[in-house]
Amino acid sequence: MSAQGNGAFFEYHEPDIVSIVTLISFFFFLAVSEWVADKVLRAGLIGQIIVGLIYGVPIGNILALEWQETFLALGYIGLIIIIFEGGLTIRLDLLWQNLFLSTSAALLGVLTPIALTFALFYAGFGYGPLEAFIVGTALCSTSLGTTFVVINSASSKHDFTQTRVGTVLISAAILDDVCGLVLVSVISQLRDIENANLGWVIGQPILASGLMAILTPLAAKFVLGPLFRLPAIETRFFPKFGHVANMVLMVLVLCAFLAIAAYAGASVLFGAFLAGTVVSSLPSKQHVRPSEVSDTTALDNNAKQKRPTFGETFERYIQDAQRFILQPCFFASIGFSIPFIELWTGEVIWKGLIFTILMVSGKLVVGLVIPLWDLIANRKPDPSEKALSTPPARPNWSSAAFLGTAMVARGEIGLLIIQIGLNETPYLSRKAFVIAVWAIVLNTVIGPVSVGTLLNRFGNAVAEDPRWGIQSINAGGEVNMKPVVVSESTGTVAP
Repeated sequence: MSAQGNGAFFEYHEPDIVSIVTLISFFFFLAVSEWVADKVLRAGLIGQIIVGLIYGVPIGNILALEWQETFLALGYIGLIIIIFEGGLTIRLDLLWQNLFLSTSAALLGVLTPIALTFALFYAGFGYGPLEAFIVGTALCSTSLGTTFVVINSASSKHDFTQTRVGTVLISAAILDDVCGLVLVSVISQLRDIENANLGWVIGQPILASGLMAILTPLAAKFVLGPLFRLPAIETRFFPKFGHVANMVLMVLVLCAFLAIAAYAGASVLFGAFLAGTVVSSLPSKQHVRPSEVSDTTALDNNAKQKRPTFGETFERYIQDAQRFILQPCFFASIGFSIPFIELWTGEVIWKGLIFTILMVSGKLVVGLVIPLWDLIANRKPDPSEKALSTPPARPNWSSAAFLGTAMVARGEIGLLIIQIGLNETPYLSRKAFVIAVWAIVLNTVIGPVSVGTLLNRFGNAVAEDPRWGIQSINAGGEVNMKPVVVSESTGTVAP
């Protein structure tokens, strides 16, 4: 529908009944398919991807093209909010303490798929080196949106974003996204490779991402933190306006980081994650140690605690829209982008299945960093650990399997990279493109299903592991590498 007349306004028309029923059925089946897929496969997002296939161009083309473009845009906003929520809820103490381990996991998750792709496509299938590089780049990524959704919905008993292994997972997935951005920049310049300044092409996203990663915590600690703690702001403005003030701050910080990341040449998804960490670093409540509580401080503390936290504001005003509208649109938009009909030829199928197995293996090996880290960090247990059933030197294979399987899904990042390689360079053939899509789609299915099944059976073992599960924080604000034990009678946390 287009504007008519002099273009000063958009002429209003009542939607026809076919359009109304189509849209209602689309959102209805998104909800139903998620419920069914969650019950059967323990991965509700698979059902939403299938609905996107049916309603989008690949199969039924039921939705008008402009609607598919609209839902793709809404879905990308949902992806940004999913990642922002991940930054808002992640344990920053665990993030910094495990940065080296996360970097090692990310590098292993990038280099292994690229190496396996070269071995199969270049040496096995006979494709050219640039073609193998493009395919390997698409399959070295990890779907950030899928990662966050899977670990948030995998279990109702535990919050796996608060575990040590969950923090390593999120950090490694973020770093994989940065590496993917660098390689996408290289791919986009392959059309004019002779005239491209590859040094700057490769260096710009690395430099932008590195500077943002370094400057953001410094700005949060020395600029935003002190400003937020000014009496007029922390004790007057935010308590007075509550959720409204929290919402305004979150939206401003998110938009600022998205703009900075986009114009600097970094990933907007990386900017969304950093925005969430900045907001989470701002104090939401006044914490007072029990030994320091007096009548006056208790009254002041109660007054300050009336101000809602940023997490409470997100849950009240954003989470429902993200959970029931934006997130389903995001996974449906993945279905829009799958060339479903072209997948079903004999050669493409068997090559795609072989490639899928290799690419699943290429991410599963990331889980090996956990037993290797336990082996390197083998130490004499302290007295508090002697009573634990699992000795510190014993590798925890359930945590390792969780990390490896959660890295398998490629999702939107893989589809984006492979389509750039097909549409913006002359080096990727249609057959290689379809084989790569096979692996991307199957990995996006296998990853969430495996994680859901694993956590359904071993979720307690992962969450309660003394080294890789949920870590308590001692009075000094440092991570206490012991499991959190809650008394059923009193509800208090045992030391």
